[in-house]
Amino acid sequence: MEALLEDLAAAHRPSSPVGRIPASIPHLSAADPLGFGIAVATVEGEVFGAGDADVPFSIQSISKLFSLALALAGDPGEALWRRVLREPSGTAFNSLVQLEAESGIPRNPFINAGALVVTDFLMERLGDAGEAVLAFLRGLSGSARITVDGDAAAAELAASSRNRALAHFLADFGNLHNPVDAVLTHYVRHCSIAMSCRDLARAGLFLARGGVASPDGPRVLSADNAKRINSIMLTCGMYDAAGEFAYRVGLPGKSGVGGGILAVVPGRCTVCVWSPGLDAKGNSVAGTAALAELTARTGWSVF
Repeated sequence: MEALLEDLAAAHRPSSPVGRIPASIPHLSAADPLGFGIAVATVEGEVFGAGDADVPFSIQSISKLFSLALALAGDPGEALWRRVLREPSGTAFNSLVQLEAESGIPRNPFINAGALVVTDFLMERLGDAGEAVLAFLRGLSGSARITVDGDAAAAELAASSRNRALAHFLADFGNLHNPVDAVLTHYVRHCSIAMSCRDLARAGLFLARGGVASPDGPRVLSADNAKRINSIMLTCGMYDAAGEFAYRVGLPGKSGVGGGILAVVPGRCTVCVWSPGLDAKGNSVAGTAALAELTARTGWSVF
């Protein structure tokens, strides 16, 4: 496995900057444009890495996967799903038009409006949603070093005009129960968590193990909810390029505009890849290409 990951790192590390860095989140421009890391964590407990696998990066929307898991871990029944749907959006992840047209019910938990609702839901149940997601990730990864980048969170909150508009739409439709500013603060904090590929691959393993965190560890989610999160990742996890990712890679995946992608091979492993240059849909150019080659060479796929 180490040799395969080294091959992928050598083949897919950009030799010159590729794609783009989102201008709406200024601190992301500090990332090395030639950076590339990849890690695989197996259900048996082994972790392999190559390239910049131990370099922390801003996980951004990958945090939405863990905020959703934390919400479902509280066994909410259908309470959460009455406030957010489970359908692909087909529009930009921060679309205002779709949210208004659909009366304030976001299409899925991975677009920004849906993640704001999940954050609001966690605040009602746990109080400090940002801190709860951070503690959850520390426990899952086994790393107490994971932190929120406070400067990045402050900068991102100051540039949150579109998310603030989404939150006000949600509140106007009665689908946000806490004050808008408080929800935005908690949301931005969990999006500003910094982690490495190795830590993220470990943290996501409960989705490859049917909801169990480690071979001898506790159950994080029911097997049914783990399956459901994987299915939402497959159909909604890559913004409005989920179909293309399923076609090229063949795995459930969740991306973030920090350049990371976490993919799940049920029953076998999780894979995390990072490279900051993004395509037009907001997904890592080099990361997607590396995952496509990985699944082609290993035969790992849900299809």
